[in-house]
Order: sequence, then structure tokens, then C-alpha cells
Amino acid sequence: MDNLFSEIDEVYKPLAEKMRPKSLDDFIGQEEVVGPNSPLREMIENDLVTSMIFWGPPGVGKTTLAKIIANKTNSVFKQLSAVTAGVKDIKEIITEADFNKASGRRTILFVDEIHRFNKAQQDAFLPYVENGDIILIGATTENPSFEVNSALLSRTKVYVLNSLSEDDIKKVLTNAITKENENSKIKITIKDDALNAIATLSNGDARNALNTLENILNITPTKANKKEITKSLISKMVNKKTFLYDKKGEEHYNLISALHKSMRNSDPDAALYYLARMLEAGEDPLYVARRLIRFASEDIGLANPSALVQATAAYEAAHYNGMPECNVNLAQAVVYLSVSPKSNSLYTAYETVKKDALATADVKVPLDLRNAVTKLDGELGYGANYQYAHNTENKITNMQCLPDELKDKKYYHPSNIGKEKGIKEELARIEQIKKNLK
Repeated sequence: MDNLFSEIDEVYKPLAEKMRPKSLDDFIGQEEVVGPNSPLREMIENDLVTSMIFWGPPGVGKTTLAKIIANKTNSVFKQLSAVTAGVKDIKEIITEADFNKASGRRTILFVDEIHRFNKAQQDAFLPYVENGDIILIGATTENPSFEVNSALLSRTKVYVLNSLSEDDIKKVLTNAITKENENSKIKITIKDDALNAIATLSNGDARNALNTLENILNITPTKANKKEITKSLISKMVNKKTFLYDKKGEEHYNLISALHKSMRNSDPDAALYYLARMLEAGEDPLYVARRLIRFASEDIGLANPSALVQATAAYEAAHYNGMPECNVNLAQAVVYLSVSPKSNSLYTAYETVKKDALATADVKVPLDLRNAVTKLDGELGYGANYQYAHNTENKITNMQCLPDELKDKKYYHPSNIGKEKGIKEELARIEQIKKNLK
């Protein structure tokens, strides 16, 4: 009878749960954290885990890793959800942990969504984690630096799990289809463009991808014991064809180009439009945020140094919030960058200096700028004529810093726009001081 119920259970499990990996060998993604020879993998495989927190967006493997640890450990494994548990539940587990410890067994406690516990609830763990009565494993989608008490945080190791790549998502989906085909008389096939479309829709979330696949399977007609998943079926299900644009295709590059050029042309309305086109089509918001960070230095630079701060803050906000909440964070950055004074002086400076750096890669650093670390260095003249700027009245010397081969070269030419106008004036003042020292 038990076998019958377990078989029925398996049938009615959501696809995402049925596909949850049971071992690290089946785990997809997060190579930096649990790849071969990684410290965490060694700890899990040798049952030597310590208190830790998994931080990352939904569907990247936080709970799965905890369940893999549960399968591997000889310790007593307990699980709580911070959404439903209270201090009473914690105390009950602590009491059991005391008994386990007296019996010579460790207790591992996994707390899902640990950021939802308030300070008092988190404080309840402190003495038991510190004394080794429990090994705490927490999972959170929020930055633990802000959401987990510093005292508890100092007693745990934080592992950052990132959104899965589209290739990782496609592996997850392919494995799910293979497993479904092994356990059913109905054979499932999926077109490459459909597989890419689901991976795009998932936005790095494996659970989301598997739920989408399951929903699509439910509406896919069966013909001659076969189900074929097509892109048009996916489009019908989500009812938004714009979601299915190819992130690696021409339109992807056309839209990011249009966004960049609209901001460069100080057109916030057009820039907002192209931002919305990308986000509403399922583009990774972190990809957009990274492009904004690049734009802040390439097209604005020191004409408004705060632009880089704004763009970087938008990236952090997009990371913390995810879609759709981060759309307004990115919109704020796009408008700010659009209306900022523009300068490409930093971009042109680096592109010019890059050529000289490559052409003079064998040129040695001037002796005056080298540190005399050893006695021989001193005998060779390292740092012999170095001039310490802080010992001068204006904190400026006329010491030559570029190699002789590039003497007097100028790479950075600030514009007269925004704050760069003041930088240009300051550089002129510095130049005049240096001339007076000759």
C-alpha cells in the first residue's frame, strides 16, 4: 500500500519538484560554489558542513542544495520556513538538538527565507550556533548584510548563488523532457526555438522554467502518442509575442543600441521607450544595468561623476529587486543618464592610451617610480630620485612619470561640459605649477 501511495504522490508532484536534483552530480549551475574541488562541495561530500547562508534570487538552487546536504549527512536534518515558523518552533528544535548532542549526533537546521525572521527570532539561534548545538543553513533572496543580524552573520559563511545562464536552463529543461519520456508512453519533443523561448522567459529561474514547461505540456495536444512543443504554443500561452524575442538575435542588439544612442542624444523619452521594450520582452535586467554602468563612464565620465554612482546603484537595486520591481530603478537611472552633461573624454583617452600601452609593452617603468624592496634594488637606483609630492607646498612636483618613449604625451583631454570644465581648469593650474618648477 505504501508503494502505491508513493507512486501516486510522484504522479501528482509538480514537475519542478520531480526534477529536484538528489546529488551534486545532478546539480546544474553554480560551478564556482559547488563545482569539482570547490570547498563547499568537499564539505558536503565529506559531511563536514558548517553554518552557512545561501543568498540568491529564486529558483537558483538554494533549497536544492540544502536537500542534497540532507541526503548526504549523517546528522539529524530539520527544516523550518521562516514564513510559518515562530520562536516556539525554534525552541522545540533546539530541545531536540540538545538531546541529539547528548547522544553524539549533530543537528543541521535549514531555515528557508531566513530574512523573514525578525531580530528576536534570529537572536534565538545565536548561542546554539556558537556552541555548535546546531549547524544553521539559511536561504535568502535578500542581501544578508541588511537582513540577517550581524552577530549571526559573523558565525556563518555566505555563499552567493547567481541566476542560472540560459544554457543551464536549457539543460534543466532537456533533462526534464528526457525523464518525462522515460516514464510515459507519450513522447515529448521540443523545437530549438521553443527551448530558447522558455529559457528566455525564465530569467535565470529553474523553477520558473520547469513550471512554464509543465503548463505548456498541459495545453499541448497529443497526436499519435506524441506531444510537440513549438514556439507558437508558448506564444499562445503567455499571450505576449514580444516576450519571445531572441536575446542573442538582431533585435536584441538593435534595442540596446537604440537605448544607448538615445541616452547619448539626451532623449529620456526615447531611452525609456527602448528600456521598456527590452524589459517587457523578458530581457535580463542585470544585462541592461551593466550597459548603463558602461554608458556612465563612456558617454558621461567626469562631466558628471555621480552618473557612475547612479548606474551602479541601479544595478544593485535590480539585483535585489528583480523584475518587475526593478523596472522603475532602471528607469530612474536611464532618465538621469539621459539628462546628464555628456563627455567621451575618458573613452577616447583610454582608446588612445591602449594603443600606446600595447606598442610599448616591453618598456620598463622609470627607475624613479620603482620601490627599492631589496638592497640590490637600491644599488640599481630604484626610487633614487623619487619626489614625494606631499613634501612640497602645492603637493605637486615636476617629476617625469611616463617612460622616456612617451614623454610629454597627453591622453586625457577634458571637455568644457559639466564638471569637466572645472577639471580642465585644474589641470591647467597643475601644468603651470610644473612649468614653474623647471
